[in-house]
Amino acid sequence: MLYSLFLPLIDHSAFFNLFRYLTFRTGGAILTALVISFMFTPALIRWLKKKQNGGQPIRDDGPASHVLTKKGTPTMGGLMILLSTCLSTLLWANLENLFVWAILIVTLGFGLIGFSDDYLKVTKRNTKGLSGKKKLALQTFFTLIAIALTHQATDPSLQYKLSIPFFKDVLLDMGLFFFVFSIFVIVGASNAVNLTDGLDGLAIVPVMIAAGCFLLISYLTGNLVFANYLKIHYVAGAGEVTVFCGALIGAALGFLWYNAPPAQVFMGDTGSLALGGALGIISVITKHELVLAIIGGLFVMEAVSVMLQVASFKLYKKRIFLMAPIHHHFEKKGWSEPTIVIRFWIIALILALIGLATLKIR
Repeated sequence: MLYSLFLPLIDHSAFFNLFRYLTFRTGGAILTALVISFMFTPALIRWLKKKQNGGQPIRDDGPASHVLTKKGTPTMGGLMILLSTCLSTLLWANLENLFVWAILIVTLGFGLIGFSDDYLKVTKRNTKGLSGKKKLALQTFFTLIAIALTHQATDPSLQYKLSIPFFKDVLLDMGLFFFVFSIFVIVGASNAVNLTDGLDGLAIVPVMIAAGCFLLISYLTGNLVFANYLKIHYVAGAGEVTVFCGALIGAALGFLWYNAPPAQVFMGDTGSLALGGALGIISVITKHELVLAIIGGLFVMEAVSVMLQVASFKLYKKRIFLMAPIHHHFEKKGWSEPTIVIRFWIIALILALIGLATLKIR
């Protein structure tokens, strides 16, 4: 909004020229989202406590310590992440860019799905919420809308194409199957982050790390000079995604203040489904879908642990892990929650560095 508002005033004052620069607007988005998150999260926590009457329901089959340490903690804190991220993006981004709207549709759409799920859990006082089929159908619906916008904004030479990490000038033409693949990436990322969100602060920091990586990737991908230098595929307009990534980082930092162990609020499916979906659509826009699997390797590990556990039990009536997702396995083994969280943060950071290395190693 500010971009469109001040752009015509550039000839009247050199100050307004700042709004042409992505770096300036991204910095503004970070600070704006951070301030909104810091200022209003305490009020949201008080309101959620008043409305939820008992906080997020705790799994009966979960670690016994959760009944003592997490009972009564309100959920749906993701509302503040979404509010601060989206308001900041609308304020600082170029709203004529279709990529921005594609990301906002996924973020808000998936956030609405998560909110419905959290609402059912809280009001019915159980951990079931929306059925898996309804979630998947709604996620696919919002994803298709976002992919249609992304497809329209993408250069024809890159449409239907998949970029292969570590190889320059290599594009795999997937044809119409690219739409199916994109749905798999976006919905898969959403649910993987959702599975990771099981301990205080466990999901939000890896999300910030991934958003930081894609802030850099989107900036480089959307800059013709840097893209040519690094031998990555130039995506016109992708640089504007940088503003959203900055807003997400600022919002997540503010939320972490209240979500750090012991958490005063959980993000719930409202936040985790939306944040995972946002990372997924950003990877599709920047043509770094496979790199997301590296940068978000922690989320992949959590999702795979659940799939292996389910498959093993159905086929052999045996469990591979003491409990899935895998962070609960380590809880059952006696690891303290802060130990698991910090070690998983370290893993996320290492994987992010490996993912960023794909920009240069070609």
